[in-house]
Amino acid sequence: MKEQINRRSFLRSSAAVGAGLVLAQDSFGVAKGAKVSDINVALLGAGAQGQVLMNACLKIPGVRFKAVCDIWTAYNQKRASRMLKKLGQVNNAYTDYKEMLAKEKDLDAVIVATPDFRHADHAIACLNAGHHVYCEKEMSNTLESARKMVEAKKKTGKLLQIGHQRRSNPRYIHCYEKLMKDAKVLGHVTTINGQWNRSAKPDNAIPAKYHIDKATLEKHGFKSMHQFLNWRWYKGLGGGPIVDLGSHQIDIFSWFLGSNPKSVTACGGTDYYDKATHEWYDNVLAIYEYDYEFEAGKKSTVRAFYQTLTSNSNGGYYETFMGDAGTLQISEASGRGAVYREKSKSAKDWEKWVQKGYLIAPVEKKKPAKVKKKAVVDVRETPTPPMYSLPVKFNDLYHKPHLENFFAAVRGKAKLNCPAEVGYETAVAVLKANEAVEAARKLSFKSGEFHV
Repeated sequence: MKEQINRRSFLRSSAAVGAGLVLAQDSFGVAKGAKVSDINVALLGAGAQGQVLMNACLKIPGVRFKAVCDIWTAYNQKRASRMLKKLGQVNNAYTDYKEMLAKEKDLDAVIVATPDFRHADHAIACLNAGHHVYCEKEMSNTLESARKMVEAKKKTGKLLQIGHQRRSNPRYIHCYEKLMKDAKVLGHVTTINGQWNRSAKPDNAIPAKYHIDKATLEKHGFKSMHQFLNWRWYKGLGGGPIVDLGSHQIDIFSWFLGSNPKSVTACGGTDYYDKATHEWYDNVLAIYEYDYEFEAGKKSTVRAFYQTLTSNSNGGYYETFMGDAGTLQISEASGRGAVYREKSKSAKDWEKWVQKGYLIAPVEKKKPAKVKKKAVVDVRETPTPPMYSLPVKFNDLYHKPHLENFFAAVRGKAKLNCPAEVGYETAVAVLKANEAVEAARKLSFKSGEFHV
């Protein structure tokens, strides 16, 4: 068995996992310092987001980085490679991903964190090389490229996880499985609000001594160093804030409702920044419409308003789901997350969900010794409804659970929480918002548009 099975084939054998095959770590001729359970990983794209994902991976046992690839040798590549080496993870550094795939013979998976317009080329090449892929969102900046990614995943049989990390967040999973599906604690959901607002900030810049030469930039699709550092704002490279930020939350709308949108109306523009360097809209306001089955055999329309600003941070980012029985407000930020009971529902109506551990009941406030005269409430005002807390806490690195889910799937111990097909559905929904801004009218989604 020592001669016939090596570490890599063992990791890739779902049959071995299904049969419960367990072998001692010293049964394999693995590199010194490595363990049989280690998953060998390459980081393709070592910029800001690549660094975030790498840091999360370093908190996950059994993950070893064998290679780092980035065209920015003087900064991204060297920084990531040196950090890994200091932590005892010996790795090779590359500027050409094709060279990396040709030379690194013992990889199991590749983390793709390059700009959106390169996702398809990089992910497909890695899949075809026989590696599982974790690809940051947005899946791609075009549906044609996203479709090719799904097709490559199907053809190769490899795993392709898209980085909508809320799908693995334990608080979001609790809200979806327990509150939305099982308890239906919100009742008949009618409306959703979501937003991601950010403060104004100057464009990214770097001293000239760190610049990439023009020939290298142009070879990889960039006209200038400014475009390389701020690619999210350029058409053809990124998708603007509605794609970069909004896709995380619009993905949640569809997930929680169990339905993809049927239409989108949107307006926006580049009203704050210089249009010469910010080709995409710096603000977008969108309204999605969904068919929602609130009871077996009964459907209604849910309208979901979404806003993203890049000139003011008021309110930060969150999603609010509103029904005739209650309201759920949740955010990836751990400080925000609660359920509010409508006055039409008594505490007794919700007590069973408290008893089952789905919710934490409001803490009763002690009455003051002297009861003050209550202020007169206008008939149009609504008193603040009782607030129930979520029993699931999460204060870890945001991307860690999603990466853990990916690596568990590589080992054959889990299903992906956001496989390529789901990432594609979100790409369809989000990319059309930019089209709706351009068209200045409501756009409908065609039947079958969400599937490859």
